[in-house]
Amino acid sequence: MAAAKKNNVVKIKVRHVGKFPLPSYATKGSAAMDLVAEVGRSTHIVQGMNELIPTGIYIEVPIGYCAKIYARSGLADKKGLCPSNAVGIIDSDYRGQVFVSLMNHSQVTQYIEPGERIAQLVLEKVEVIEWVEVEELEETDRGIGGFGSTGEKTAA
Repeated sequence: MAAAKKNNVVKIKVRHVGKFPLPSYATKGSAAMDLVAEVGRSTHIVQGMNELIPTGIYIEVPIGYCAKIYARSGLADKKGLCPSNAVGIIDSDYRGQVFVSLMNHSQVTQYIEPGERIAQLVLEKVEVIEWVEVEELEETDRGIGGFGSTGEKTAA
């Protein structure tokens, strides 16, 4: 069994090949764990480019869950670095090393140091979709209003 839930805790199997500590929660109320750069030396990311950064962990996400990789607000604010795909998703059937593709949105080359916190990892429950094809959908007040339409006022 890949996951056992006790006291709102899901146990995840992890293979750790790095020299830095496993990700952990910074505080009791933290929703995410910080992932660290498992690199042997300073790694540069040129402005406007992205770099695949290893974390040194392989995880077994249970079926019915996914792990998501989010930006660290401090890294994004101070260095302009965030995941290049906005949110990375680790599926339950992936068994490779967890990498973070960091994009440099700043105007200068940025550096990632060994063991630096580079992203956040969150475990989320996944609901499976089963499509039910219909000819029409239920009406709503919003209807087909597109991007930004919820704040628009209609003329009287």
